[in-house]
Amino acid sequence: MASFNKVLLMGNLVRDPELRVTPSGLSVCRCTLACSRTIKSDTGSREEIAFVDVESFGKQGEVVAKHFVKGKPIFVEGRLRLNEWQTSAGEKRSKLLVVMENFVFVGSQGSNLKPGTETEGSKSSFSYETINAKPEMSSGELHDNAVTDEDVPF
Repeated sequence: MASFNKVLLMGNLVRDPELRVTPSGLSVCRCTLACSRTIKSDTGSREEIAFVDVESFGKQGEVVAKHFVKGKPIFVEGRLRLNEWQTSAGEKRSKLLVVMENFVFVGSQGSNLKPGTETEGSKSSFSYETINAKPEMSSGELHDNAVTDEDVPF
């Protein structure tokens, strides 16, 4: 069975990214994007907003946590991952999130930087660059479905 798991999103951060480090030393950054679109109808238009949880790992996660703050735009390329668990009451729960594979700074140079990371008027070395960091992870740390040649439909 052929499948393709790719997500492209552009939106604004809902809150400051949260950076944590696993006991093995792997950095994990979690953030939430607000992605909106305008829906037009005969009665007018309304805005629809989707809130999407995003995780990034290793150096990539550290860069996101260092340079982004609430309200700043970001373009994310990644894949969907379904987390499933069981509550203490025995109820099954699941959550769909995006695992970041690449990202691009969006907006004017320096406009989406965390205050204090650079001086006003200086150029960011990260502006408009794609950041692609794939950390080495043990199979016990993440539920990672790596793409193999058999997964590609052509």
